[in-house]
Amino acid sequence: MENTPASPVSSYVAVGDSFTEGMCDDLLPDGQFRGWADRVAAALAAERPGREFRYANLAVRGKLIGQICEEQVGTAATMGTDLVTLAGGLNDVLRPGCDVDDVEERLGKAAAALIAEGRTVVMFTSTDPTRRLPGSTRLLPAILRMKAFVESIARDNPGRVVVVDLYTAPCFDDRRMWAEDRLHLSPEGHRRVAAAVLEALGRPAAEDWRAPLPTAAPRGRGEKLRDDLRWLRLHLGPWIGRRLRGRSSGDGRPAKRPELLPYEG
Repeated sequence: MENTPASPVSSYVAVGDSFTEGMCDDLLPDGQFRGWADRVAAALAAERPGREFRYANLAVRGKLIGQICEEQVGTAATMGTDLVTLAGGLNDVLRPGCDVDDVEERLGKAAAALIAEGRTVVMFTSTDPTRRLPGSTRLLPAILRMKAFVESIARDNPGRVVVVDLYTAPCFDDRRMWAEDRLHLSPEGHRRVAAAVLEALGRPAAEDWRAPLPTAAPRGRGEKLRDDLRWLRLHLGPWIGRRLRGRSSGDGRPAKRPELLPYEG
């Protein structure tokens, strides 16, 4: 996909779930995760030496698309920002019986609200989990539908919506791009997504974010088994437990940066 021309950005609001909150990236001094959105904000702020750059991140881990629409989109739409990133729906898709029609309807309405008043909106296609996670094949039809839907929004709004295509980037098949929980990006994964967003916004690419990582030493069967057992105990089990109790990791958690304030990172 061709880049959009690089336009000056004086403010940026990030909307979404744990992907945008930045889970499993390096920790900031205040104990929060950094994340790709903070990395994008830092790069955009650096383009404005001596001038104010404002940034808000409304994302909260665990949020479904309905919650993102109800709790974040309206707020973001009133902030008067130049740029919004919008990512959501994957938490819905992960749940059995997901109503993809409903997810698409809500995501489409969110995009329409954020496109208003001349904002640039960045959206995303999901990575392909089947290339790295056994047992994830059931998710693929919904992920492909969401991919086509996001791309259709961009086609219908040329110059207003740009898409970061993570689905076709084979680098995300590498386990080192993911945290131990296998659902959230590692610091390297967040760094690559930040580079992808900046490229989509027309910034010169300092590197090819799609490039594969250097070849890693092969893991033995015993190491793989230990990793799998640890993952089941520390991550999959608690995730299933929260689903059974109707709980979310983001319940009661405030937004990371709820106000559009000067960014000095």
